[in-house]
Amino acid sequence: MPKQVLKHQRIARVLAREIHSGALEPGTRLPGEHALTRRFAVSRATVRQALDELSKQGLISTHAGVGSFVTFDGGLLDNRLGWTRALADQGAQITTEVLRLEAVRDARLAGELGIEGVEFMALDRLRVLPEGTPVALERSRVPMVPALADTPVGGLLDGSLTKTLAAVGIRATHGDEWASVRQLAADEATLLRRQVGEVWLNTRRVSRGADGRIVEQVTSLLDPARFQLHLGFGESPDETALGGGE
Repeated sequence: MPKQVLKHQRIARVLAREIHSGALEPGTRLPGEHALTRRFAVSRATVRQALDELSKQGLISTHAGVGSFVTFDGGLLDNRLGWTRALADQGAQITTEVLRLEAVRDARLAGELGIEGVEFMALDRLRVLPEGTPVALERSRVPMVPALADTPVGGLLDGSLTKTLAAVGIRATHGDEWASVRQLAADEATLLRRQVGEVWLNTRRVSRGADGRIVEQVTSLLDPARFQLHLGFGESPDETALGGGE
């Protein structure tokens, strides 16, 4: 049994190197199990173990009856303009499902943000891949101003929160973002069509305008098989961004 484990780990390392080097590009369909068994001279069970290992690392996504595809990209996502725009720039076709758009009162959040007003525009959205798999759950809270009063009823401008805010003269220029990991709660697992307790990347971003006022707080749950945390360092100013897996 130990020899079998070593074999599948070796195969996974070889394929992982090919993915990271670009020999297997994002979206490339991997050779089938039969071809891999011949290439590495191992059993089909060993190949499946290797593919499972790559899937756990977030490098491939396997679909029954279709095959395994490379999802590692390594490209940085500039999410200052929103996830849809950032993912589209990476070539990922993402659709957005609006789960909630309404005015709410939240004294606790106002206290956390250090603002007086307790009224917010709440926008909850689900980001979904073409095959119907949700990869992100995003909850935005924007301090309510008179110019946004009709938005919960009339909807977002062109379906974009960024455009909606810009139309009333609100624009984020800077802010802070935090990242952690946590388990999915029951309601989140239902929305994301995953198992309760699965561990996902959890981010919280607070954006401010040029005058320092809060523009938006957004918390996101991101599929770790599709997103990764990227930290830059060196002599240039550090930057933090999210790398998309597809």
